[in-house]
Amino acid sequence: MSAGNRPLRVLLAHNRYQVRGGEDAAVARDLAALERAGCAVEAVFLDNEAIASGPARLRAAIAATHAPEGIARVMAALRRFAPDVVHVHNFFPLLSPGIHAAARAAGCATVQTLHNYRLICANAFLMRDGVPCELCVTGSPYQAVRFACYRGSRTGTLAVARMIDHHRRAGTWRRDVDRFVALTPFARGRFAAAGLPEEKIRIRPNGLPDPGPPAEGPRQGLLFVGRLSPEKGVHVLAEAAARANVRVTVIGEGPLAGALAGHPGLDLRGALPPDAVQAAMARAAAVVVPSLWYEGLPMVVAEAFATGTPVVASRIGALAGLIAEGATGLLAEPGDAADLARALSRIAGDPAGAAAMGREARAVYEREWREDVTTRALLDIYRDAVAARAADAPLARTGT
Repeated sequence: MSAGNRPLRVLLAHNRYQVRGGEDAAVARDLAALERAGCAVEAVFLDNEAIASGPARLRAAIAATHAPEGIARVMAALRRFAPDVVHVHNFFPLLSPGIHAAARAAGCATVQTLHNYRLICANAFLMRDGVPCELCVTGSPYQAVRFACYRGSRTGTLAVARMIDHHRRAGTWRRDVDRFVALTPFARGRFAAAGLPEEKIRIRPNGLPDPGPPAEGPRQGLLFVGRLSPEKGVHVLAEAAARANVRVTVIGEGPLAGALAGHPGLDLRGALPPDAVQAAMARAAAVVVPSLWYEGLPMVVAEAFATGTPVVASRIGALAGLIAEGATGLLAEPGDAADLARALSRIAGDPAGAAAMGREARAVYEREWREDVTTRALLDIYRDAVAARAADAPLARTGT
């Protein structure tokens, strides 16, 4: 894609997480895909490893409304690189939503990917006490302070709620962002309900390079890949595996690893490199995603579909729309170990049915999540954002 007769210039801005995860990987894939598509790409990456201690995280949260050092980094890149589009991924806490105003002042089109719910929820999960919570979607973000939703700290939660409230009241999201990227229709609906301009929200899933056609032959075993934390539902999975008398291979690490060690239904493998994870998926009869929260777009689903592997998932949020019951996998009620055990028993006991679901899952991947498909969609969003910024420029100059 080009702007005029030169390659489109894209500045990616992303605050990396202390523990690398799917969002960081998605940003890296986008960067590489955009370069392959002929764009000139530069990135401003800030790293949460610089705020590893509790006091440092609190100070960063308090400064997150404007984050002057992060904005200064972006402004320096704007002057040096002169991008057509500034694409923001995670802005919290070292970049802040204020980078959109800086980009707009420089005449750049701006895009914000909505990887999680940080714009409208202090803990970014829309979850409290193990169940979905939408108090702050249409209400005051300061309600989160009462429940200490950000890292169990009322002080920290107050700082994050202040950031959310400030940019909501200041009109940052309506004035300074040309296009938002929601990963699923479900996420688009929640953000629209919270007041983001629905006409600016486009749906584009994260892309995934094609690992190649799935190998033929029998498969066996069930697989979980992800962070071992409460919102991922791994404790429910442990109970369900015991009820169904099946064994689930678990790849990942997290705070619940110690509690799950030695559980008779789980085989904990710890963190493994991506190629080993892909190989494990290609051998599995099904991948299990027992999440309890409104996942943005768990790439484990895309990765499973790419390897022709069906998914057993919770019937919640985006997952309920990503998994077609009986076609690309099975769904179970979130948090219900008995219902999850039923689904695990069904897919483990029907190899032919699981294989058919896997073939349909692969077809969905090719149609919706293959990297060339999602890259074209992203370039269309950039084109749309550039046109919107150009249309707004005369109005900005005349003050109307």
